[in-house]
Amino acid sequence: MKITPVKGTADYLPSEVLIRDYLQNTILETYRSCGFERITTPIIEDIENLDKSDGGENLNLIFKILKRGEKMDEAVASGDPKELCDMGLRYDLTLPLTRYYANNRAKLPSPFKVIQIDKVYRAERPQKGRMREFVQCDIDIIGSNSYTAEVELITTTAKALQAIGFDGFNIRINDRQLLRAIIMSAGFAAEDCDSVCISLDKLDKIAAEGVRAELVDKGFAADKADRLMAAIAVSPFTLDDAQRICGELDCIANLRRIMELANSLAGGKYAVEYDMTLVRGQGYYTGTVFEISSPKFRGAIGGGGRYDNLIGKFLGESIPAVGFSIGFERIAGILLEQNYQIPTRKQRLAVIYNDENFPEALRRAETLRAQYDVTLVEAPKKLGKLFGKLEEAGYAGCAIMGQDELKLFGN
Repeated sequence: MKITPVKGTADYLPSEVLIRDYLQNTILETYRSCGFERITTPIIEDIENLDKSDGGENLNLIFKILKRGEKMDEAVASGDPKELCDMGLRYDLTLPLTRYYANNRAKLPSPFKVIQIDKVYRAERPQKGRMREFVQCDIDIIGSNSYTAEVELITTTAKALQAIGFDGFNIRINDRQLLRAIIMSAGFAAEDCDSVCISLDKLDKIAAEGVRAELVDKGFAADKADRLMAAIAVSPFTLDDAQRICGELDCIANLRRIMELANSLAGGKYAVEYDMTLVRGQGYYTGTVFEISSPKFRGAIGGGGRYDNLIGKFLGESIPAVGFSIGFERIAGILLEQNYQIPTRKQRLAVIYNDENFPEALRRAETLRAQYDVTLVEAPKKLGKLFGKLEEAGYAGCAIMGQDELKLFGN
């Protein structure tokens, strides 16, 4: 039997879990302090919901669950591979949230400001910063079509990052409607925009030349691809440039309002910047999209956007919704590489006992816990080796039963 975790998953040592718990709890409490409420949903979803969720490339990364018993026998007999599965693991937290909202709408406030911090699963090719099982930290606002929802999500997410000591980031923002207008201005038809966006989303991986080549390979006219690449080549491409190409659009005015207010609230600690090449891979986004970028990591460390039509797949009516997700694994990985230390943690102390004085050791440990995090350790034959191991593990010192004074390491 194998002792290593499944590829794309990870075991975490106690010291790592301690930091991961602290980071998640700090993010959670920051979200709560800003008026958001936490929910939980199952990791398993109906396969029909997952398949119809407009999740873009993520739909190819779903871990599917085979039917069981007689249903499995019937599926095999049918000869249709699509009949083999009836459930799958969630690939993000947005689809489960929309189903949850549709199921519990009558019991929820409007707008509904919601937190989800949980594991999701994607059949990725594992690499640094890209796991098959990973944690996302999401906040969403359902029921508001105002630009103020985007501003609230941006400022709350930035506040959470700053609370855990992560800085040096910026937030890039775009609007799917504006991006479609720019694509169509290059000569592409409206029905071509989704395919063009899929190629544009690879810009940071294959560069402009690669995007152009892919568009031509898809059968689009070279002159259309050239006009789009010419627009991308303008640096920086501003909202004024977008307005010059597309005219005065509501989505441009909306982006200006979001950026102006969010940057004012940021106070120079981070910037909210327009990026006309920002796509976001999920097909369910209908308006604004945003990503967190940092020179500390190649690629996005968080993102989100507006998905006003996804809940309507369940309810048959359009419900405005927008969300922002922190890529927790990437954030935690960066901080752990920097030897991150929990700023508010108590010092650790060990109480060393033997069988005869164990009851007294318990009572002494309880007294010391007002000032320290305390563990009990049975005394070995040689205390010297134990002291070295405790100090190596990060303990500040120990209390030896029968001795009144604490033994502090390093003194």
